Amino acid sequence: MVLLFRILSRLPLWLVHLLGGWLGRLTYLLSPTYRRNLQGNMAQAGIDPALHAAAAAEAGKQMTELARIWLRPLEEANAQVVEVIGWEFVAAAQRAGKGIVFLTPHLGCFEITAQYLSAFGDITVLYRAPKSAAAQQLILTGRKRAQLHLAPADLSGVRALIKALKKGQMVGMLPDQAPKTGEGVWLKFFGRYAYTMTLAARLTETNAVSLLTWGERLPGGRGYRIHFLPPSQPLSGSTIERAQQINGEVEALIRQCPTQYLWGYNRYKQPRGAESPPENGA
Repeated sequence: MVLLFRILSRLPLWLVHLLGGWLGRLTYLLSPTYRRNLQGNMAQAGIDPALHAAAAAEAGKQMTELARIWLRPLEEANAQVVEVIGWEFVAAAQRAGKGIVFLTPHLGCFEITAQYLSAFGDITVLYRAPKSAAAQQLILTGRKRAQLHLAPADLSGVRALIKALKKGQMVGMLPDQAPKTGEGVWLKFFGRYAYTMTLAARLTETNAVSLLTWGERLPGGRGYRIHFLPPSQPLSGSTIERAQQINGEVEALIRQCPTQYLWGYNRYKQPRGAESPPENGA
């Protein structure tokens, strides 16, 4: 895997995305489980079935493009960002000395956002180690930047996130990542109960600014357009109410560019030991 990534990192982005698109389509054709997850999740969200192949291709690009982000110098990785929309929200929070919670779903190139932001200040991102030691080492190497810090998905990581916000720094996380048992609650996501993390909602209860962000993958390997935007309505209420609102905000983002969401991700899985979702009984 490391050798393959090193080869991919030296290829132009248009070719990396071309290869990734082929890989994604091939996986869709050869893996019944992946195909079933992708089709079922897109159907749950009411997405046109005609977009299945395009969504699979974009998922493949997400895998191969990591090489050009993780294994190139930060300046070269960030040079692939050709447009930024909504930077004024980030700048305003920084001028006010406030910490920022970036809510970054599995949409587009979510890896480029933290890399880009690290060029403008310290950012701490929540990190869950993969089962593969080789994959973990690759991730740690790829995300090792001067101002990009990793926080493990445990109590020490939560403390690191809170500490960073108190210092007026940035933190980032995937709010649609399925949490472990005891770290989430069953809330609606595209009309179906999904085990939803509460940590993102809890962090929005601090004095920090909450912003949604995603890296739009431009066609033809032309680079990325990063979007920063506040929630459509200020996050408020209890932790559970905020978590449900975040799910709704993520849904709205996905509908802007449905083919670039990671539909093959098993968002509706029931973690081992967790109570059954309400629709299946308690």
